[in-house]
Amino acid sequence: MKLRGAISGFGEVAAKAHLAAWRTREDVNLAVIHDPIAQRRHEAIRLIKNVRVYDDLELMLDGEAPDFVDIASPPALHGAAARTALNAGAHVLVEKPLSLSLAEFDELAVVAHASHRVLMCVHNWKFAPAYSLAHALVDEGRIGSVRSISLERLRVAPAGKGGPGAAWRTGPESGGGILIDHGWHVFYLMQWLMGGALPRTVAATLCTNPEGVDETAEVYVTFDGGVRARADLSWQAGQRRTHATIVGTNGSLEIGGERLLLTEGQRRPQEFLVHDIPDDSYHSEWFSGVAAAFEEAISHGPDSTIARANLVEARSALAVILAARVSAKNRGSQTSIVA
Repeated sequence: MKLRGAISGFGEVAAKAHLAAWRTREDVNLAVIHDPIAQRRHEAIRLIKNVRVYDDLELMLDGEAPDFVDIASPPALHGAAARTALNAGAHVLVEKPLSLSLAEFDELAVVAHASHRVLMCVHNWKFAPAYSLAHALVDEGRIGSVRSISLERLRVAPAGKGGPGAAWRTGPESGGGILIDHGWHVFYLMQWLMGGALPRTVAATLCTNPEGVDETAEVYVTFDGGVRARADLSWQAGQRRTHATIVGTNGSLEIGGERLLLTEGQRRPQEFLVHDIPDDSYHSEWFSGVAAAFEEAISHGPDSTIARANLVEARSALAVILAARVSAKNRGSQTSIVA
């Protein structure tokens, strides 16, 4: 039988990325939308034939009893929505961040384990063609053991500027900030590309808006074995740039746009051209990989490797963000990661 799914929070990322991906999944029937905003419910009615819409999450869960809920509401709402869905017996997939505090994160993990339900976060950058290829090359040992990683996410403004998408990104009440918006992705990518090494210390410098929300960030992270990583994040850059450099004991990888350059030992550098969708804010095609992974986790259960690894990456990303904020308040001092 097909999995019966529902989306909670039908904003732009749900409408432009999640919905399109779920429609490609033959084993999924997604015809239920929850959103407290009437305009977004109307958009769901426009986009989905025979959709059933709700303005109350608990009423939706009670009336529909979905097999899973895809939560794509603003960050500050993620924890409560995930808890409610898990308690109703649904598997849960959450847009980043999974939660805004480690205490809430651990509580949700306990609830998911007790109810034998899958709880996962949307880590869609792992399904970007360039990063998927880079991970495969690292796994093959092509550059030796990873010793350092540098990731850049430079933007001229927050995504959705002038529309509702920018509101949560720049507002303190909704859980905004560039560390949440871009840093979350960067930090789980670091751990994934390092083969699961855990972050241990952080040193960070942040620039904030008048409301105290971080808009630029320079973050240095030390992982197991002394491996070092750097993230440069900005909404105030003069250009849009997405770049990565991965250095190993026997070579390096450089990722920029649709180009990946492999330098392997003393060999001549090898260039890979990676076809990808435009570098937009929603990355709709990448979500298909997320959806497939989530379905696999549901099939194999919450103790499966894919489900457990996702939660480890998500908790580490959150821990780095929280430590970076502490470090920035202490003038960029080296700050230990809370276990």
